[in-house]
Amino acid sequence: MFVPTPPQTLAVPSVEWHCVIRHLMALSNNHCLRNSGLCPRSCVAFSCNKYKDNCSKQNRFQVVACSRKMDKDLTLEAKVETLLNSVKWDEKGLAVAIAQNVDTGAILMQGFVNSDALATTISSRKATFYSRSRSKLWTKGETSMNFINVHDIFLDCDRDSVIYLGKPDGPTCHTGAETCYYTSVFNSLQHPEVEENKFPVSTLYSLESTISQRKAEISSQDVGKPSWTQKLLLNGSLLCSKIREEADELCRTLENMEDKSRAASEMADVLYHAMVLLALRDVNMEEVMQVLRRRFNKSGIEEKMSRGLQTQPSSQAFGKT
Repeated sequence: MFVPTPPQTLAVPSVEWHCVIRHLMALSNNHCLRNSGLCPRSCVAFSCNKYKDNCSKQNRFQVVACSRKMDKDLTLEAKVETLLNSVKWDEKGLAVAIAQNVDTGAILMQGFVNSDALATTISSRKATFYSRSRSKLWTKGETSMNFINVHDIFLDCDRDSVIYLGKPDGPTCHTGAETCYYTSVFNSLQHPEVEENKFPVSTLYSLESTISQRKAEISSQDVGKPSWTQKLLLNGSLLCSKIREEADELCRTLENMEDKSRAASEMADVLYHAMVLLALRDVNMEEVMQVLRRRFNKSGIEEKMSRGLQTQPSSQAFGKT
């Protein structure tokens, strides 16, 4: 029966353990060891003098496993250190860091980072910056709980600025706005008397915004002749028939080997009408993007099976599968 000694006990039954124990003890102050997630007993707390026959093999496995884990952590730490050294920090040891929404592409905020802030972000996956006014690290969301969960980090070609590509838990700006960028310079120049918050969005989200605006106008009393978007929003049957029609025309561009510009045009029609349907169902494009992102690196067949959907036989699919 295996009877382990208390975690603080360290017994070396034979010379063969010395190199491993020395390796573990040498790293006892290293953050890789402290953050390894392994309990002390799994690493070095065992005794085999009294229970040698029963526990020697098991403890050998535990120590070797721990050693391999720390070797891996050390390798990662060395890579991070090399990366940090490659960044072109300014004379104050800082670089610009921009946070961007992984699903919408929206620019959320801009701050500064030093090597410790970047290393902390890599480790915690929470967007961390350096406060120049307070001379300390700060993690976005540490007060508001609206963290930015970092999915990836990018360096620019000159390696002097950083992008945190992540998913915010809530509004990023202290004003409660989705992003810190909502003042359009061109709008301010053309209409200085109008104070309007306008978020910098891509073509896709600009279209979504327009559709949402048309939907909101339906309930307004001073609406004149309804737009095409409003007609679709008011007539679900018409909307569904248009989606099927446009989807069929898109398929025909492949079946008839039409010009790729024609395929792009038909896809634009499908996308527009589908987005009108989403607006009718109160589903935004960001939710769709989240679903797509969760499916990355996952077999399409497995994903369909997980939802209980039957996959189409390859003989019925168009082209190779």
